[in-house]
Amino acid sequence: MTQKYFSICPDREVIQEKDEGGFMSRSNSVPLVHPKEKLYFRISLAITIFVYLILAITVTGLIYIAVAACISLLLRGLYVGSIRANGIRVSEKQFPEVYRIAADLAERMGIHPVPAIYVLQAGGVLNALATKLVGVNYVVIYSDVVELAYDQGEKELAFVICHELAHIKRRHVVWHMLFAPAMLLMASSYTRACEYTCDRYGAHYCPEGAIGGLIVLAAGKKLYHNVNAFELGNQVNTETGFWVSMAETLSSHPTLPKRLTALGLELSSSTPAKRTGTDDARS
Repeated sequence: MTQKYFSICPDREVIQEKDEGGFMSRSNSVPLVHPKEKLYFRISLAITIFVYLILAITVTGLIYIAVAACISLLLRGLYVGSIRANGIRVSEKQFPEVYRIAADLAERMGIHPVPAIYVLQAGGVLNALATKLVGVNYVVIYSDVVELAYDQGEKELAFVICHELAHIKRRHVVWHMLFAPAMLLMASSYTRACEYTCDRYGAHYCPEGAIGGLIVLAAGKKLYHNVNAFELGNQVNTETGFWVSMAETLSSHPTLPKRLTALGLELSSSTPAKRTGTDDARS
């Protein structure tokens, strides 16, 4: 019986420079944590501490904090419960190829134990997410992303998984919950910076799947092979204006063209050809 084993991307780290001739890549050692994450973390922490101290002065304020914490725990518990009840738990016996990718990346990133991973059907949406409940980390991968891997897109899946593991590595889920007061004043500046950091982790551990892993979110699992990566990245210069800026400001994620150009990898001006499957190792 033939069994498929997905390959894991080698370690590599590059940084990107923008020149008049386009995007150039060069090898370099750069920090995985995006500078904006560090900046907005400090600002968010200061705002949050200030708000909590103001509320803690009065009994009413303490009640507000307690009620908000209980509601947050209840909603997150119901959400995780729904995932566990309706999702498919990835393991060595269930989607073993996906589990092998996650376990390998978790080991290399120093994440122990391997987070609980679930595959969830989401009506064709291509996405994944990380969450946490009472000390247990969870990664949810939408089924169409997993289908991509079984359709010769295993490197892209590895990038997506690595991105979510980076959220766990950086404890983003916990900080997002604690920084709720700051989010009201700073919109989602901190969360957007966190996305850049996680993309850097993905590009570091899985550089071969980084560009495709982001493009697939914009074009889908079939069309992403035909996307001109350079032109998509260049939309940061052509698609501008008030409404574009406002849409990003109110979003928890940076725009995909911005994330693509921030990867630090060379963007090709030619559309990539479909893989033939020769990258797979079989036994």
